[in-house]
Amino acid sequence: MQMLKAIWDFFQYQILAMKWLDGLIGRGLSAIGLDTSARLGGSIEFFLYDVIKITILLCSLIFLISYIQSYFPPERSKRILGRFHGVWANCISALLGTVTPFCSCSSIPLFIGFTSAGLPVGVTFSFLISSPMVDLGSLLLLMSIFGAKVAIIYVIVGLIVAVVGGTIIEKLHMERYVESFILSAGSVDIESPDLTKKDRLVYAKEQMLSTFKKVFPYILIGVGIGAIIHNWIPEEWVSLVLGSKNPFGVVLATLIGVPMYADIFGTIPIAEALLYKGAQLGTILSFMMAVTTLSLPSMIMLRKAVKPKLLALFIGICTIGIILVGYFFNTIQAFII
Repeated sequence: MQMLKAIWDFFQYQILAMKWLDGLIGRGLSAIGLDTSARLGGSIEFFLYDVIKITILLCSLIFLISYIQSYFPPERSKRILGRFHGVWANCISALLGTVTPFCSCSSIPLFIGFTSAGLPVGVTFSFLISSPMVDLGSLLLLMSIFGAKVAIIYVIVGLIVAVVGGTIIEKLHMERYVESFILSAGSVDIESPDLTKKDRLVYAKEQMLSTFKKVFPYILIGVGIGAIIHNWIPEEWVSLVLGSKNPFGVVLATLIGVPMYADIFGTIPIAEALLYKGAQLGTILSFMMAVTTLSLPSMIMLRKAVKPKLLALFIGICTIGIILVGYFFNTIQAFII
């Protein structure tokens, strides 16, 4: 048992969290005369460490996930979802969203394609919620910072929000609020050719490079904000606004996160810095979920496909779900960290 714990700790801290990299950067900065215990030196160390760490994890994860995704092209995904009905269809749709390494804006074209193919609108909304919120990348990145318990519970509750949200939309028969051009588009279900292993590796590489180019600016912005919070903003400020003394911290963090646009890779450095400064775990996760699921650009794109009433219901369900998840994590924080 002790050996298993040692192996897990090594994986947690040296493989995922890359603590060796933090030490290496710290020694390098000290060697050129920077004091990493001072604000400026600490900010530079935080920035370099998180940018390099997240970039390595991002490229590795996107390559792996894209390789897996090559076995599930849209046509096959449609056929898989079409075999299930009721809440099981919502569950499979939410799980399918976990193997799509997309931000919310990138998920919307697939959502439109699935809806045009005749899949129930509630099922497609379960996919739309889970895809940006709980992909496999978020599991490992959260694990690298918050630990396995937090990461696994985060993914589980994210999937629950996706399934419940899609089910509510389905039960309310909201398909009449999908724009008519989406419903009448139909789809030609072309059989995807069988790919060789080399084809899949090329596809995974292309997806990795494409995703990295789109995401990297947000990583730089997120890590930059995280470095400022980590080294320049007083701890008592963060604790006062987002700590346990503010019962509305979760609501505030959710509302702040909604108009922003980023994905899990850009928000995690901010979350890491906020936790270090005394913000509550659930409050931080609510901010992350709001940014990745309800960003303003993605809502503008979604409005092109659905009518205002369905869009408002989607935003309302996600917002309430995110707030409840935040308070849930704040309640159990002492037991999982």
